Amino acid sequence: MHSTKTILITGCSSGIGLCVAEGLKDRGYRVFASARKAHDVEKLRENGFEDALLLDLEDSHSIKQAVDTLLTKTNGELFALFNNAAYGQAGAVEDLSRVTLRASFETNLFGTHELTCLLIPTMRKQGYGRIIQNSSVLGFICLPYRGAYNASKYALEGLTDTLRMELRNTGIKVSLIEPGPIKSKFRANAFAAYQRNIDKQSSPHRDVYEAMEKRLTKKGPAVPFTLPPEAVLKKVIHALENENPKIRYYVTFPTHLLATLKRLLPHKWLERVLLKVGDD
Repeated sequence: MHSTKTILITGCSSGIGLCVAEGLKDRGYRVFASARKAHDVEKLRENGFEDALLLDLEDSHSIKQAVDTLLTKTNGELFALFNNAAYGQAGAVEDLSRVTLRASFETNLFGTHELTCLLIPTMRKQGYGRIIQNSSVLGFICLPYRGAYNASKYALEGLTDTLRMELRNTGIKVSLIEPGPIKSKFRANAFAAYQRNIDKQSSPHRDVYEAMEKRLTKKGPAVPFTLPPEAVLKKVIHALENENPKIRYYVTFPTHLLATLKRLLPHKWLERVLLKVGDD
């Protein structure tokens, strides 16, 4: 492992991002934890992340400013980038306006892409680096009423697989992490986005939304096999510290199971399974 153990992590206000930031800080990394709201950045600084950065993936100026600050503080070096920030937008595909779908992609894909591309030259120059993308089980299988998130994560996986091939001789290693259900504020944030952007009353899917609202607002884990964010931290550590990191890291039993079913089942059979999972 390289002596320069600096890492930038996006989406550190809670959940996976915060857990990974704390875990890596405890392992001796210099962690640049970032969040898109000033009060969350302040909270990170109060909790010992003196290099915490304001970074809003919807805002190109914010991304550039964060990168400039980071590279100034590290004398132009960076060991790793963990692209974690993303949010879920619940709702039927036909109820997603162009504006709503674009907003999902701005954070989950375009901002992530812009940030990554700004940091690749630094890694190229130094001859090493790790780029870790936090995708999802929904980056390779689809569930109903999660179309915006499915689409953004499928797109992230396509860009990431291409990027890894293009960087094969640079010393930069690129990995995807594909978590299933993880204990976090993800559902609460998805519910807020749903309330903001979906017109339930005029939708033919109104009855489905009633059940979905109960799931999104349910206290505790909404589905079986939900793991704490430490399960993702374990995979991130492997992707950072192993000489030959994996291309994909599955996290949680549902991810392993659905990946296997996708390989083995005919498409129509798989879709029946996914419709059943989506209704739970």
